[in-house]
Amino acid sequence: MNGGNEVVAAQAGPPQPLDWKFSQVFGERTAGEEVQEVDIISAIEFDKSGDHLATGDRGGRVVLFERTDTKDHGGSRRDLERTDNAISRHPEFRYKTEFQSHEPEFDYLKSLEIEEKINKIRWCQPANGALFLLSTNDKTIKYWKVQEKKVKKVSTMNVDPSKSAGNGSNASSSNSSSSGTYLANGGSPNRCLNNDLSFPVRGVQSLRLPVVTTHETNLMARCRRVYAHAHDYHINSISNNSDGETFISADDLRINLWNLEISNQSFNIVDVKPANMEDLTEVITSAEFHPTHCNMLAYSSSKGSIRLIDLRQSALCDSHAKLFEEQEAPGSRSFFTEIIASISDIKFGKDGRYILSRDYMTLKLWDINMDSGPVAAFQVHEYLRPKLCDLYENDSIFDKFECCLSGDGLRVATGSYSNLFRVFGCISGSSEATTLEASKNPMRRQVQTPSRPARSLSSSISRVVRRGAESPGNDANGNSFDFTTKLLHLAWHPTENSIACAAANSLYMYYA
Repeated sequence: MNGGNEVVAAQAGPPQPLDWKFSQVFGERTAGEEVQEVDIISAIEFDKSGDHLATGDRGGRVVLFERTDTKDHGGSRRDLERTDNAISRHPEFRYKTEFQSHEPEFDYLKSLEIEEKINKIRWCQPANGALFLLSTNDKTIKYWKVQEKKVKKVSTMNVDPSKSAGNGSNASSSNSSSSGTYLANGGSPNRCLNNDLSFPVRGVQSLRLPVVTTHETNLMARCRRVYAHAHDYHINSISNNSDGETFISADDLRINLWNLEISNQSFNIVDVKPANMEDLTEVITSAEFHPTHCNMLAYSSSKGSIRLIDLRQSALCDSHAKLFEEQEAPGSRSFFTEIIASISDIKFGKDGRYILSRDYMTLKLWDINMDSGPVAAFQVHEYLRPKLCDLYENDSIFDKFECCLSGDGLRVATGSYSNLFRVFGCISGSSEATTLEASKNPMRRQVQTPSRPARSLSSSISRVVRRGAESPGNDANGNSFDFTTKLLHLAWHPTENSIACAAANSLYMYYA
């Protein structure tokens, strides 16, 4: 999405659609296996290097995975990257460790049960071989340090383990007899603390000093800080600042700014709570820091708008620097208009020039230099529009789908129902609109669609195959859809075309 890529794309035409392949799966369910509620994945995040992946679940656990195909004892990662590009490397991750991040709590003042479910995970700067990350549930944020600790053992003991393991009385009698020998030889005994052993002053050849040795290393997760009691409403977002020192946390009505080192105070920088709660018309749904400018952040609202704010303007950023929203087409308003306009997730592109937003029906790409409207819009599951009434009845219309951008900014992705997710090309002239299923055969839901004419980024791009293919209970490709299986969480690798996504308790990984 950066300038260089766009120039190349303009010269060479839009890139070809990617051919996605299954890479691996963790926690795969067997046929008919019932999924436990606590095992359902609720957060996914790659670190900046892409060598580590973290997932959080509804049981309050954080599971870490590390990449194995880049670790080569014979050469560095750079050497591996110099190898023949014709051989596509298969990205591989392995389980690293897991820890219990949050426990269920009870707020006695408000008679409110606080779930242990992990809402968001964000990686922080690593240091001295240790990994650092933030995790949050509805009320409490925690700062974790994960490090390899060497297990130390004391060896070369004076007691013969084979004898000490035997009869205790034998051991004590041998001790007393030995002390008797020392005394008989005229030595002056120097007694130990337990008053059972005595040693000659000038020492004995067989007396050895115990030695501490390290046998193995264990991964230890330690909670460094707990940031609590700062939110009256449920936390929906946390985001690290590019300065490496601060982060924000956002709930429905407020955004707080924290210093990583100070857990007992935070600064309220956005407050949209009205004096009278009956006047409340919108809430904050997501917030994220700019990837390179430490003074800028964006937050989205339930009315479908995104506000860009500058922390240099004032301490309380109630007035925004820029407002991004799409004007409603006249005569298109219905009962569901405001519900489906609510933005569930926003993400900055790697260079900070573009913001990707996801509402219930669409993905929108915004240029922060152009607040008149999105530069591109992608219909995710337009075939559900006639079913909005059913979706409202079963509460599915309130599902919060996440979105992500590729590291090069050429593509965007988001999830849908029936464990499907969609990948769109966002360069001018691209017609890439791939539907993938979170299974070992991701492309099985594909149908051949006629090539569509290239459209400009400035127009709203409809990414759905012909409406004639739609029928009640079927998606755009004629497959029946299932509202109970939804792919809410996914993450794009920061430097490669690799996607990790969560289908219930299973973590699927794909590469192209």
